[in-house]
Amino acid sequence: SFAHSVLAGLWALFSLWHSPELLSDIQDGYSVSGHLLVCFSSGYFIHDTLDIIFNHQSRSSWEYLVHHAMAISAFVSLIVTGRFLVAAVLLLLVEVSNIFLTVRMLLKMSNVPSPALYEANKYINLVMYFAFRLAPQAYLTWYFLRYVEVQGQGAFLTANLLLLDAMILMYFSRLLRSDFFPSLRKGSAGRDVDGEKFLID
Repeated sequence: SFAHSVLAGLWALFSLWHSPELLSDIQDGYSVSGHLLVCFSSGYFIHDTLDIIFNHQSRSSWEYLVHHAMAISAFVSLIVTGRFLVAAVLLLLVEVSNIFLTVRMLLKMSNVPSPALYEANKYINLVMYFAFRLAPQAYLTWYFLRYVEVQGQGAFLTANLLLLDAMILMYFSRLLRSDFFPSLRKGSAGRDVDGEKFLID
């Protein structure tokens, strides 16, 4: 996951930096680099989905499976039709944010006493979340609702985008509760309301 985030995030940034004119044609813009990036990330999501299923982690990782199913179906439709590839590249800017989100998770899993590193990553992660996850997602949602026809592939991608909006806001809420407002994580009986959701762990 970390390797994919680093490679795909930097790749998305490079694609848009190298061909900034793509941003003027989100529906029909095309670049070989962007196309290969979408293919690469589709392969990663397929691999990760199979890994979760074959290792019997489906129940504890069902949110990953929902996210991956959305990403795979959307990306395959883009690869086949050649349309909205620029939108996919913009969405893959989220991987820049995922670099720091994955570092956060690795620090939690490692049990290495490094509070200063975790604290620094906590604030960097928040900034990256706004810059590379919330901002591109908000822009694409506005663009699709305003300019994209609500039929066929456009309707399918818009529905996917709106569902992803809900998931991202839910994850953001968990992130804030976990890292900035930990007292809000407890239910009335003292139970962790997030259970073992992957973002918290």
